[in-house]
Amino acid sequence: MGYKILLIDDDHLFATALERILAKNNYEIRTCEDASRVFNILEVYEPDIILLDIYLTTHNGLEILKVLQKDFPNIPVVMITGYADVKIAVNAMKLGAYDFLLKPIDMDQLNTTLKKITSHLDLKSEVVKFQAILSPDVQIEREYFGRSKPISKVLNAVEKLAASENTTILLEGESGTGKEVFARYIHQLSPRKNKIFVAVNCATITKELAESELFGHEKGAFTGAAQKTKLGKFELANGGTILLDEIGELSLDLQVKLLRVLQEKKFYRLGGEKEISVDVRILAATNRNLENEVQKGNFREDLFYRLNVARITIPPLRERKEDIPMLVYSFMNEFAQKFFKQIKGIEPEVLKLLEEQYWKGNVRELRNVMERAILMMDGDELKIKHFGFLVEEVKTKPKDEDIFSLKIPKEGISIDSVIKTLILKTLDITKGNQVKAAKVLGLSRSKLRYRMTQLGIEVTKKVTEP
Repeated sequence: MGYKILLIDDDHLFATALERILAKNNYEIRTCEDASRVFNILEVYEPDIILLDIYLTTHNGLEILKVLQKDFPNIPVVMITGYADVKIAVNAMKLGAYDFLLKPIDMDQLNTTLKKITSHLDLKSEVVKFQAILSPDVQIEREYFGRSKPISKVLNAVEKLAASENTTILLEGESGTGKEVFARYIHQLSPRKNKIFVAVNCATITKELAESELFGHEKGAFTGAAQKTKLGKFELANGGTILLDEIGELSLDLQVKLLRVLQEKKFYRLGGEKEISVDVRILAATNRNLENEVQKGNFREDLFYRLNVARITIPPLRERKEDIPMLVYSFMNEFAQKFFKQIKGIEPEVLKLLEEQYWKGNVRELRNVMERAILMMDGDELKIKHFGFLVEEVKTKPKDEDIFSLKIPKEGISIDSVIKTLILKTLDITKGNQVKAAKVLGLSRSKLRYRMTQLGIEVTKKVTEP
């Protein structure tokens, strides 16, 4: 049988007729003609949908609705009545009813309502356990990533490579594609799954502290190293898996030390004399083309080949838009819980709008859009109006003449010169404020500083940064 429906109505003829019709439509239906027994039935019978008459002989359906919304908030309730009273209908909807239908029941209308509810339940049942923010303890299921052909191809490769507990894997993909989640999935499927997983974002640690963060330090190793010993991320990950996210941001000096760890699984703490051995699987992730970085001298060739034992490229969201509905419902469940909201469904126009977006920021951007819409929404259905900010952004996209343009001379130009010019122009606009410049360029502050040091950019103008 299909979804389970509890019909609460003391009109025997009506209940019997409706039960027969719904059963033919593959619903499992149970009828309660004695309203006083409703909550006794709910103790042993768990319906997916409740059909509730308002005017019962001994009870008020609206009072039952109040209790249902309090004790069974996740079960959608459709109110039915033989009296066309607008005020009652409004009250029922305010109390949380999914819909309001008049007797004699228009079966097309009822079927449409039930179809909307079950469509929402179908997706909800698949994604309710797959939340967008995954803690290390949460088990990630394959379905979390989607079912499109591009993502299925990636998942097949991931599952094969994960079986080896030592193979180094390089995860490539644009920012926001979920490289860390894929890394956690690899760890979860590997023989090291019961050991620790440690993620390090190489773009957020300064060049001065990077070695200490990765390999630890001894007391007095540098100014501020007051504690006796600090364990680095590699020691903390011993026996498990370490993810070096945005590995392309590491300095060349640190790349040399990392290469030794990859080859020998040994290192020295900063300021230490004792060699430390670790048993750890290394995963690396980047949104940059490391082969190009090797050609430019920004990334060591030997380290690249050592990391590139197995490479997985995660497709951007715009190349797998079939996965958007599942992701949308997953994020909706997450933020509905976070913001204590009951959301019964989504207007079809919403999914159409979201599927039409370019999603430069990929899954992360989609998640942020969903969070904003749900935080600001009213009512219990996610509607197109709740995404007004997204529609407005599309309308106000800059015209061609307002978009940044670049003229390349006939003799050519180096990419470093382009980047340097871009940073200098941005700093000029922000009057030397590096925090604002980083925001304009879509970089972290530490990444901007790294680029400035790399390109020999110095800000001489004194500014007050927040």
